[in-house]
Amino acid sequence: MSDLLGQGWGPPGPMTLHDKTNKQNFLLLIQLRWIAVGGQIVTILFVRYVLGIGLPLVPMAVVILLLIALNVASLRRHSSQDAITNTELFLGLLLDVTALTVQLYLSGGASNPFISLYLLQVILGAVLLETWSVWALVFIASTCFIALTTFYREISLPAAHGAGLFSLHIQGMFICFVLAATLLVLFITRVQNNIRTRDAHLADLRQQSAEEAHIVRMGLLASGAAHELGTPLATLSVILNDWQRMPALEADPDLAQEIREMQGQLDRCKKIVSGILMSSGELRGEGTVRT
Repeated sequence: MSDLLGQGWGPPGPMTLHDKTNKQNFLLLIQLRWIAVGGQIVTILFVRYVLGIGLPLVPMAVVILLLIALNVASLRRHSSQDAITNTELFLGLLLDVTALTVQLYLSGGASNPFISLYLLQVILGAVLLETWSVWALVFIASTCFIALTTFYREISLPAAHGAGLFSLHIQGMFICFVLAATLLVLFITRVQNNIRTRDAHLADLRQQSAEEAHIVRMGLLASGAAHELGTPLATLSVILNDWQRMPALEADPDLAQEIREMQGQLDRCKKIVSGILMSSGELRGEGTVRT
């Protein structure tokens, strides 16, 4: 498909269909990041003030502010007329993975039930990125996961939750599962809609190109036929001119009238052939006329 888009199948303008689809998917990634920012704020406040679990609010707030700044910059980038590249999509997801890693480091490391959100980032990368970028993202996310098993900030649970740690972990895993599943369904559904729209447009362009090619072939056929008809028409014109000067035929009024009628029809055929050649950008080489 990228070959077709690069060989003139795209619409007129500086951006191809592939570029427009990347731009739409980039906007979806921005919207998903806003959802992630809101989810982090709600989760941090709930854990800190409802469950009473101590969290480093200032560093975690700094990470959220950086994500907001990233989204503002991404919105400005999206509003520009330039195409969104695979590298930009990869860097955006890489920064999301980095922010998630920092938040997990500050809240228990690999024991945090939201550790499985790495899988969400990898799935989004598999949908949006080229092959090399996806595998690079898998490697980086896996490395971060392994690092969080050793390097992390422990969280202190209140005495009331000490015995129910496993229960809290299961609840967190369930919330993470529902969140990831919902976001994946929403995001991938919209990405598929973008892809279907692009494919439908590409099919229309193929159909239009086929119709234009058919018209060109018909034009070439008509032009070739007009050229082929030129010689016999010229021969008939010479013969009729000779007949008009023959005394035996001039003496017969009926024959003379039929010859003049034949000459008129012959001139009409010449005009039709000349019109066909004029439409194809050519001229008949008969006489000198002002055009």
